[in-house]
Amino acid sequence: MRQILCLQLTVVFSDSGWLQGVRHCYSPNYDARPADTKVDLLVVHSISLPPGKFGTGAVDAFFCNALDCSRHPYFEQLLGLRVSAHFFIDRCGELTQFVSTQQRAWHAGVSKYCGRERCNDFSIGVELEGEDDRPYTQSQYKRLAELSLDIMNNHPAVRPDRIVGHSDIAPGRKTDPGEAFEWAYFNSLLSKRLQGRTSWNS
Repeated sequence: MRQILCLQLTVVFSDSGWLQGVRHCYSPNYDARPADTKVDLLVVHSISLPPGKFGTGAVDAFFCNALDCSRHPYFEQLLGLRVSAHFFIDRCGELTQFVSTQQRAWHAGVSKYCGRERCNDFSIGVELEGEDDRPYTQSQYKRLAELSLDIMNNHPAVRPDRIVGHSDIAPGRKTDPGEAFEWAYFNSLLSKRLQGRTSWNS
């Protein structure tokens, strides 16, 4: 099995697009964004591997091309797939970064937002450990709100109204983060963190 390089770092975003003070697990599944592309969208996903099982370590392995597909029958359909996200938030709220926000992670697939296709080009992808119909944890909502603010501070074109679900950019193809994700609650947490911020730079 390929070794997954993970480092526990301890210091906000570096110039190279890595959030400091969180766990870094380096995925090879990324490439350069198109020249002069402004990051202005945050996409919320959900994932569990195998479905409905949490804390297995399989998400790390999958995003790093190190998943042993013989471990579970479900994994057989993932053989050869090369995907990633910028961030992953587990059920306890622990945050892992896989790809620099300056780079294009492979999370959205065939997608469109406000008439623009290829959302990977201009978005940041955040995966929540979960399922469409299972409630997410308070720790996940809190961490996602904190992370969203960090992203908005580093990528000012990302605004609260430009935080969407995977289902919003790939309707009919994707359903995550699903009916269990409480958008009103998440937005209330984010709003509290945005209090006192009255203007946006784009």
